This record gives sequence, structure tokens and C-alpha cells, in this order.
Amino acid sequence: MAALEPELSLAGLEEELSCCICLCIFSNPVTVPCGHNFCASCLELTWAGLSEGFSCPQCRTSFATRPKLHKNTVLCRVVEQLQGRSGAKEQEQEEDEEAAGCKAEEPPVYCDSCRDTPAVQTCLTCTASFCAEHLRPHHESPAFRDHQLCLPLRDLQYRKCPTHNRLFEFFCSKHGTCICSLCLLGHKLCPTTPLEQAKASAQSMLKKKLMELHNQSERAVKAMSTVKTNQSQSAETASRKKDLIRNEFLEIRAMIEERENDIMKAIADEEKRVCNKFDYIYGVLGNKKNEIQSLRDQIEMALHESDDVLFLKRAAALQLISPKEAFVPVVEMDQNVMHSGFMSAVGLKEMLKHQVVQCKEQKAEARPGKTKGPPAAPANKTSGGKKPHGSRAPSQDRFHKEKTLSQAPATPQVEADTKEKKKPAKVAPTTAPTAAAAAATKVLIDSFLKKSREELLQYAANITLDYNTAQDNLILSEGYTKVSVSDIPLSHKQHPQRFTEYRQVLGFQCFKRGVHYWEVELQLNTFCAIGVCYGSMARHGLESRLGRNSSSWCIEWLNSKISSWHNDIEKCLPSTKATKIGVLLHCEEGFVIFMAVGEKHNLIYKFKTQFTEALYPAFWLFSSGAVLSLCQMKE
Repeated sequence: MAALEPELSLAGLEEELSCCICLCIFSNPVTVPCGHNFCASCLELTWAGLSEGFSCPQCRTSFATRPKLHKNTVLCRVVEQLQGRSGAKEQEQEEDEEAAGCKAEEPPVYCDSCRDTPAVQTCLTCTASFCAEHLRPHHESPAFRDHQLCLPLRDLQYRKCPTHNRLFEFFCSKHGTCICSLCLLGHKLCPTTPLEQAKASAQSMLKKKLMELHNQSERAVKAMSTVKTNQSQSAETASRKKDLIRNEFLEIRAMIEERENDIMKAIADEEKRVCNKFDYIYGVLGNKKNEIQSLRDQIEMALHESDDVLFLKRAAALQLISPKEAFVPVVEMDQNVMHSGFMSAVGLKEMLKHQVVQCKEQKAEARPGKTKGPPAAPANKTSGGKKPHGSRAPSQDRFHKEKTLSQAPATPQVEADTKEKKKPAKVAPTTAPTAAAAAATKVLIDSFLKKSREELLQYAANITLDYNTAQDNLILSEGYTKVSVSDIPLSHKQHPQRFTEYRQVLGFQCFKRGVHYWEVELQLNTFCAIGVCYGSMARHGLESRLGRNSSSWCIEWLNSKISSWHNDIEKCLPSTKATKIGVLLHCEEGFVIFMAVGEKHNLIYKFKTQFTEALYPAFWLFSSGAVLSLCQMKE
């Protein structure tokens, strides 16, 4: 046990004294300003060719200028002592093995002249091995001065060209093979270099490739961590939704327990679906990491190959292998399932309340001597006022809004209830004017759709992007007229108007009245959204998603699918190949039109509503490949 303790401490010390770049014990260690240590050659290779953007390979701390590297003398002495103890230990093991007869030595290479004495060197020019006596002419005679000597080699045939029976002297990088001087005629159009130069070049390329694989491995680990974080956030979102629905069912659990279980199962299935996707992505990223690690191990083994030919053969094969970058697709919970489940619970509760109130009124009317005419009249008007709205969904939406307002102060709630009570009484007398206004609006919209692009340019507005609203992963460029996505957060300055969760940004200009037109070019339009919103739209949480609230209107591109979104309601639209989208906003008439510029039937979708606040152009980029550019149409 006493003998094992130094060995265990030595093994732990070797791990602590290993460079995180080459994974070997430090060689000439240097220290960067953040305190981490690396091999001087490894750090020089990592920063080779950089003029700025210097960072620590371990903690990613960035430096404004290239740091001055100083040799860590204390660490050098520790490494030397460790290597000395390791060498002594290995020597003892070898002596023990030799004494026990466990080590089988290879037979020596004999002199090709006398065939009796072991050779001390091999002449690559003579393609023969010599002992000390027969090697003397190579040292004494000027005729052998240019001959190339090396350590004794057992078999020289694999170093000869099978066609011309001459030693390999050059390497053809085009065909990835070693050639002799006579083969140069057949490779005169190919790039050829001497073997030593080719080996040095291949070593340099493999070292760079090893560094790239190390960085890919780190990014894969970060991506796996991001997947786990997103998975836990999705689980928390599902848990919050389940709590909301469970609270709704507390009042009527005895009557609708079966329905509650069905809805909870649907949400649990959605949660399981998303979690399974995350588990699958995590597994794929793990396999990618193992693949990268396997390639790194192969390259490290190749770099330790002392034979030039075998090394170049392995290097040529390894250079052709290039693993793909780790990619994390966007996986989100299906908000329609969540929202529909919640609204179903609210609708059932409202329906139950309505039935209970109706039963009480019928019992009161059946009592003698009492009339319930006046109270019954508003109830009939209310039911009659709901008919023009169509299906049951609008009533559920109003109830959902009332539930939301119930958490606010009492005064806004009373005002909302008063408006709801007044609406049914105004339906009948305002039917004709509303129809006339709708017809006039339709004619106005059609007139704008018939206008040419040149006619629409009279309403052109130059839009720029508001830096204070851009989410941390968004990059604004070209005078705040172009937006793209960065995989690394940019750490924008904190601002109350900045979006936090979703990669969204608003236009700097706002419009309260008049007609305005602007154009947006989609360079890569697979995952993005264009729209307008109120300045009061939330900047945090689920309510800050463009089109998922009552304060924003947008159209989205998701691969080949195009949809319109408002108040968390989606409508699928016909696809378009247009890469430039025109947006026409009419504040007084209350409509916004999205058009495909350059197409004959250019209407994509139109929203008609009554705007109550100033409107801002809004943009949402889902993935790192999406790029949006605002067209400047007037001087």
C-alpha cells in the first residue's frame, strides 16, 4: 500500500500537468493573463494567423491585444521532476522485465557486407546496412559524402518504387503517394515536394485539424448543455400550464373529471414528445462528440508515427475525413395544444355556470306572484347579440380576457364588464353602418392592391432598426438596415425595451396616422417573420412572441410553409417564391397588407382591425441562417 500511494498521486499529478490543447504533459509551459497554462507551441499554433480576437482556449476569456507570454518556470521544474520520476519508473520496469525474461527483443539488423555483425547505420543511397567497420568508407571517403545515413532499417523494399526499383524521394500531393525521381516524368503536372518537406507540411495541417476538432468538441458539449437547459425550460412551461388547467378544474372536478384527464394527457403527450425530441438530439450530439473524439485519437496516433511513408499514407486518409458541425434544431412546445386545452377548461366552466344560472332563473319564474321579465330581457339580448359572432370560440376568448383582467385592479375590470354589457344593445342599430363601412374598406383595399409598385412608392417610408429593442443574438449592420443572427450572445446594453427570449427587433420609426409603405428583402427566408406591433407589446415571456398576442400582426416563413399570426391564431397561406415583401399600413382605415413584390398576384395576406396605438415595424429571425434587409426607397 505504501508503494501504491506515490503511484496514485503521480497519476493525479499527470492529469493536472496536461495541456488541454494537445492533452499531453506540458512542454515549455506558458501562462496567459487569465491564469491558465498551455504548451508554448500549442498556443502559438492556436493563435497563428490572428490579428485580433485572441481568447483563452480553456475559459474563452477574450483579450484586446495579443498577450505577452511568459514561461512558467515553477511549472517547468515540476514537469521535469515528473518526467524524471516517470522515466526512472519505466526504466525499472524494463529492467524487471528483462530480468524475468518477459521482454522479447527484436533480432538486430545485420551488416549487408559481412552478414555477421549487427549494423549501426543504414545508407538510403546504397540501400544497404553496414556495421561500424564497413561503414568507415562512408565517413572517410569524399565519394560517400552525399549519401543519406539513418538508423538501421530492417526492410528497405517498401521504401523503393515498385516500377523503377529506386528509393522514394518525393511525394505527389495530388495522388497522395510517394514517388521516385524517375516517376517525376509521369507526375510533371502534379505538385510534388521532397519527403521531409511533405511530412512537415502534413504534420502542420494535421495539427491545425486537431485544433479544429478540439473546438468542435467544445461546441458540441455546449450544444448538449443548451439542449438540456431547453428541455428543463420546456418541462417548466408544461408544468405551469398544467397548474393553470388544474386550477380551472378545481371548481367543477366532480362533473368533468374525465374531460380533465383527457386534456392533461394531451399536454403530457406534448411534453413527452418534446422531451423525446430533446433526448434524441442529445443522443445525436453525443454520437457526434464520440465521432470527433475517435478522429482526434486517430490523428494523434498518426502524429506519433515515425515512419515517413506510413505516416503520409495515414495523413492522406485522415485529411479526407471532415466531421460536420453540431447543429441544434429549434424544438418548441405546441402552444396550440396548450392554449386549446386551457380554453376548453374555461369554456366548460363557463358553460356550467350558464346552466346553473339558467336553472335558478327558471325556478324563480315558476314561483307565484313574482315576475322576472326585466332581468330576463338582458339575458335574451345577450344571447341574441352573440349570434353575429358565429361559433363558440369568440365567447371563450372574451371569457379568457375577463379572467386575465380579473387579476388587474378593480376599476379596469368594471370598465371591461361595462363595455361587454353595452355591446349587445348596440348590435342591431349599427348593423347597416358597419356593413357599409366594411364595404368601403374593401373597395379601398382593392384599390391599393391594383396600384403598381411605382404608385405605392409615393407612400414609401425609410425604415431603420432600433438597437435598443434588438435581442442579444441579433446583429444589426449596414446602417441599422440589415439584421442577422449570431450563435454567440453579443451582450447588448440592458434596456427596458429590449426583447429577452425571442430573436426580435422593432423598427425605429412608428406610425400613428396616414398611409405608409416599406419593403423587406429575405436573403434566406426559411425561418423568419415580418409584421407590425404596438409599442406596448411585452418584451419578456410568451406574450412577447410576434403574432402570439393581441398587440401584433405578422406573417411567418417556416421552411416552405407560410402562415399569418395574430392573437395566437394561425392561418396557413399559399406559398410564394418572392424574396422581397412589401408592407402597406393604413392607420386610419385600420388595415395592413403584405404583398409579394414582383409577382402578378401579389397579395399574401391582409389584416383588418381598429388600431388603438402607434405601430412599429417588427421582425423575428428564428434560425442563424435567416437574414433580413430593409430596402431604402427614397433619398
